[in-house]
Amino acid sequence: NNNQISIKRAQEKVDNWINIHGVRYFNELTNMAQLTEEVGEVARIISRRYGEQSMKESDNNDLGQELADVLFVVLCLANQTGVDLQKAFNSMMDTKAKRDHKRHHTNKKLK
Repeated sequence: NNNQISIKRAQEKVDNWINIHGVRYFNELTNMAQLTEEVGEVARIISRRYGEQSMKESDNNDLGQELADVLFVVLCLANQTGVDLQKAFNSMMDTKAKRDHKRHHTNKKLK
């Protein structure tokens, strides 16, 4: 599928968009605040969809879009701080596979 891209390519696409349309990156503290705001929007949808709060007519109910907004800001932060998120993600998954496999399978709370 042509729509599937690596994390590395996603970082490049975000950087290209910023350079063409966004003038420059917001500074890291602004982007951290933006990330918090976007995660809050995800939390709002989750709390209304799966929790006990009721939906409001004005609520944006597109969880996929809100998660994509979170991802965009995470990619911005990775770009502007020099993080190769593909490498970091691969390393984290390797660590989880080695460290957490038995731990989760033996967790009685997950049965």
